[in-house]
Amino acid sequence: MINLLDFNKAELIRFCEDMGEKPYRARQLLRWIHQSSRTEFMEMSDLAKGFRQKLVESAVVRLPEIVSDHTAGDGTRKWLLSAGAANAVEMVYIPEPNRGTLCVSSQVGCALACSFCSTGRQGFNRNLSVAEIIGQLWWANRLLEAGEDDPFSPDTVRVRADKSEARRPVTNVVMMGMGEPLANFDNLVIALDLMLSDDAYGLSRRRVTVSTSGLIPALDRLRERCPVALAVSLHAPNDALRDVLVPINKKYPIKDLLAACERYLPAAPRDFITFEYVMLKGVNDSVALARELVQLVKNIPCKLNLIPFNGFVGSGYERSDPETISHFRDVLMQAGIVTTVRKTRGDDIAAACGQLAGQVRDKTRRTNRREADQITVAR
Repeated sequence: MINLLDFNKAELIRFCEDMGEKPYRARQLLRWIHQSSRTEFMEMSDLAKGFRQKLVESAVVRLPEIVSDHTAGDGTRKWLLSAGAANAVEMVYIPEPNRGTLCVSSQVGCALACSFCSTGRQGFNRNLSVAEIIGQLWWANRLLEAGEDDPFSPDTVRVRADKSEARRPVTNVVMMGMGEPLANFDNLVIALDLMLSDDAYGLSRRRVTVSTSGLIPALDRLRERCPVALAVSLHAPNDALRDVLVPINKKYPIKDLLAACERYLPAAPRDFITFEYVMLKGVNDSVALARELVQLVKNIPCKLNLIPFNGFVGSGYERSDPETISHFRDVLMQAGIVTTVRKTRGDDIAAACGQLAGQVRDKTRRTNRREADQITVAR
């Protein structure tokens, strides 16, 4: 059975035409699935009965299954979603007074092995499908709108219909969950199409951010195909240190990455690139490295986002002291670089940046190799 959650508008138009239906049926389907959160075709009342029956016989709207749901003391909410075969991914909702941000995963695990990231320590299993990516946004809106009520009850559906013009709970999406989004490029951009479509979620390009560790060919493709806000996981001002923290740097070094960022800017919805920099005690947090960072990015319109390291078992790293982070930030700001320190959210439920782990059956066997190395060292 074809899962219509995998289709953007163009693909739905082709699907409808193949069934002998007019292209406008695709728009109706998008609205029912993504705006009204309906999964049963017979409930889609403005579709012809004959078309609804054909849909029942040939297609489904299949969502990832939610395994668990936890809320932190600060209101941050984390869900675990099944990805089959004993795999699961996590998504996180961060409520703020004027917006609600959903952190979305793109892969089961991650092959890039950034040394300070819990996901990267687990290895990699597979890419998420379009349905599994956009299904995270579908679920978050539905569950947050339902509150404590049954999200599939008639009353909840009626409330949604009455508030169809109201702002949805999720106003911003950041592709910063498990995985490297650009390593799952084809499925990512179709999911982005749905996030941006007025017939689906209607988010602006400025409110959708893709974070990357630096896959330059895919970054250039994103610029051409679907430019949204861009965040680059930098974490070091020189290749020697970044090779250790972000191993993909050995293939795509900083000079080439920054050149790709400059190519991206003319198409970007914002007039700057966000550089993310996790603060690791005694590793990348010295004033000298801050000054080196200033020289590196001073000619690129950018914003620096300093992220206090969020620990996990066996990480081998510690969070920089608040005073050290302040000194680092001051060096950047005195050089005229807009710099923020990210507020840690959801730490008590392991929902903070770098802590997402889910459940990963590692096809790269990195977990087994690391455990074997640890045993050897112990001996």
